[in-house]
Order: sequence, then structure tokens, then C-alpha cells
Amino acid sequence: MTAAYANLFSTVKPSDFGRVAVLYGGKSAEREVSLKSGKAVLEALQSGGVNAFGIDVGDDLLQRLLSEKIDRAFIILHGRGGEDGSMQGLLECLGIPYTGSGILASALAMDKLRTKQVWHSLGIPTPRHAVLSSEADCISAVAELGLPLIVKPAHEGSSIGMAKVTSASELIDAWKAASTYDSQVLVEQWIQGPEFTIATLRDQVLPPIALGTPHTFYDYDAKYLASDTQYRIPCGLDSSKEQELMELTAKACEALGIAGWARADVMQDAQGQFWFLEVNTAPGMTDHSLVPMAARAAGLDFQQLVLAILAASLEARG
Repeated sequence: MTAAYANLFSTVKPSDFGRVAVLYGGKSAEREVSLKSGKAVLEALQSGGVNAFGIDVGDDLLQRLLSEKIDRAFIILHGRGGEDGSMQGLLECLGIPYTGSGILASALAMDKLRTKQVWHSLGIPTPRHAVLSSEADCISAVAELGLPLIVKPAHEGSSIGMAKVTSASELIDAWKAASTYDSQVLVEQWIQGPEFTIATLRDQVLPPIALGTPHTFYDYDAKYLASDTQYRIPCGLDSSKEQELMELTAKACEALGIAGWARADVMQDAQGQFWFLEVNTAPGMTDHSLVPMAARAAGLDFQQLVLAILAASLEARG
């Protein structure tokens, strides 16, 4: 691995982790992605000599956590119920150390509206937005923000429920569709330009990835199913702009209290300005996923990445 990232891979022995429960699946709209991520993480841990086993999170979770001998948990649940602070709170009540961010940071990052409010207060650029709860709100949003716009459920990931709109009538339809996923729906200014995703691992920012897709935006299909999505590492920015992006990412994650690992999504407009969209605190770990891709660029293979994430739980919570 490159010298800049040499301290990311912990030298702890597999036995130091004890018995590790990989928590995956769950009941969120991102269940299918989490099942794939969990399988990959579990295989990497076991092949690395870690005493790990999987729990597909369901109604019997509390019973499993109480009855099994568990020294720590690797959280690879995506979306609500796993990435929003609730699982983190349960594990803390049971005294089980876990990977990733704590309760507050997880809950905050999962809430797109609160995330934007924190960033705005600290001068971290994020697109202008409005909250939709009626057709009248949709009409007002078009007048205030202009067109086109992008609609997002406030508490979903993997681009679920998102849609680009170019008229007030389309916005009303998209708001109604997004409302089936979440009671709180946001609409944001559409930022025209390249998209980047930037992973963080143990307080270091990994090489940015530039994304390209023939889809209208980097939607669920482009993320997990399509074979024509383009990924560029190096990302194509000149060195000063890449450094600016990485420094802004560190600031944006620090503002939310991110720990262990995460992935930020960022747009760049025609003037070169970066705009932060959201941070994922338990990103995907599938064969299409971006954090493993960034880790490879830093010199870490998938198993080393998984072990580095798990090792951070030793440092953060003893």
C-alpha cells in the first residue's frame, strides 16, 4: 500500500477481535444490498482468521444478541434500523462494541435535512433545498429554487425514491412517490456537473472517485446493477482541486461526528464549486461498491479494508 495510507491497516491479530457478529439484512428498503454486503464482509473476516458469524437482523435480534457470545459487531446494515443510530444505541445498551459511527453521528447523517442544516451553519456548501409536505409546497419550491430539481426521501439511501423533475407537475408526482418511502421529503437544486464520491477510513480521506453514468443521475440501477457505470481513479481533478475536495470532505465528516469509516457524495458545478449531498455511515460493500474501490487505490485489498474497519472499533470503544 502507499506510504500515505500505511497506518490504515492494523497489525492486530485476528484473535484480538474475539467473536464478531456481522449484522446485515434487516428490514429497510436497502435489505437486498445489505445481504450482498454482509456476505462479502463475513467471507473476508472468516478468510482472514477472524471468528465471525452472521446475523440476518430480524425480530429475534435482541434474543440473538443476548444468547450468543459476542465480543463486537460489524454493522453492515444499510438504511433505517441499522445506519440511523438505533442499532448503535441497542449495542451500546448491551455493552457490545461496534464498527462505524456512534449514535448521534449515525442518526444525523441518516437525516438529510439535519445534515444540510449542520453543513449550512458551518459554511460547508450544500445545495439549496425545501421540505415538501403538500402540493402547495411543490409549487413554492419551483418558484424559490427554479428547475430542474431533484426529489429525495429524507431518510433513505441507495438513491431509493429519488427523481429528477423539470416541471411543477412532475415535482408533485415525484413528491407523492417519495412519500411512500418516507414521511419527510426534500427537494434540492439540481447541480449540473460531475459527481464524486469520497471515502474516509480511520480519519484519513481515501482517493476520490469520479462517477459517470448514462442514466439521468447515479440512481439505484447505476449503483448496483448496471454494467455501463464509469468509475475514474484518479478522478481527473487537478491536484489543487482534488486537495480542496479531500479537505472539504474531512471537514464535512468531522461536522457530523463521523468515526471509523464513511462515504460522502459530492457534485461539482460548471464554476468548479463543490456541493455536498450526503454522507453514508455504513456504505455498500458489494462488487459494485465504491469504498472497496477507493481502498484499492490506496493499496488495501478487500480483506485489509474489512479488517481496518473492524480494528477501528477496538480503538474507538476499547
